[in-house]
Amino acid sequence: MNLTQNYSSYTPENHQVWAILYDRQIHNLPGKAVPEFLEGLEKVGFSRDRIPDFAEVNSKLKPLTGFEVVAAPGIVDDALFFQLIANKQFPATVWVRTMQQLDYLEEPDMFHDVFGHVPLLTIPVYCDFLAKLSEMALGHLDRPDIIDRLTRIYWYTIEFGLFRQPGQQAQIYGAGILSSVGESNLSVSEESVKFDFDVQHILDTGYIKETFQSQYFCISSFEQLRDSLPVIEKALDELRKKEFAPLN
Repeated sequence: MNLTQNYSSYTPENHQVWAILYDRQIHNLPGKAVPEFLEGLEKVGFSRDRIPDFAEVNSKLKPLTGFEVVAAPGIVDDALFFQLIANKQFPATVWVRTMQQLDYLEEPDMFHDVFGHVPLLTIPVYCDFLAKLSEMALGHLDRPDIIDRLTRIYWYTIEFGLFRQPGQQAQIYGAGILSSVGESNLSVSEESVKFDFDVQHILDTGYIKETFQSQYFCISSFEQLRDSLPVIEKALDELRKKEFAPLN
């Protein structure tokens, strides 16, 4: 698989779509997103003017956390996905939605993968959690039931995680929310159901792909993610002892 981006292949419409989506979220997210995300946008040099060039992004990103962005043709299988991230290579799709797809996509495009994920890859403790979670997954690829449960951890943190400290309003750090106007408004509102981060609760909770989430889990610090790794590993080891652990 070619892990490089052919930057010259993007059309004027591609850049225009990026600009529209960027403008919508850059005006919508202040006060809703964690400050580290907005700081990360500046650190990796994103702007509305053009689609990010992965080579330029990596020259700024890699010195911060060791991570780099690599091109992927679309959704990759579990084995490759976790192997890349364990190697500190974040796979990002390179295709861009059309003007007709601004508000709905069946699968993630570059705006989700790059705008939503990459700015958080400037945070060392977040990257440590992401890489070690992926290393953990590589040890269980022969057990789809365990991978499915581990995916729930990824889903409710990296993709749809919220940040909330006692007495304060929830903020967004999950890439799936950061790249969605509708869900970035819903998730932090009083209309959404929010739970404190709890490994076992997440392992027991399914998730939704087709629409907005019905519930979210809130961390109180990024260190909480890293500190949860031994708890996650112990829970998976318990599942490993069973012949098969059916999903709820």
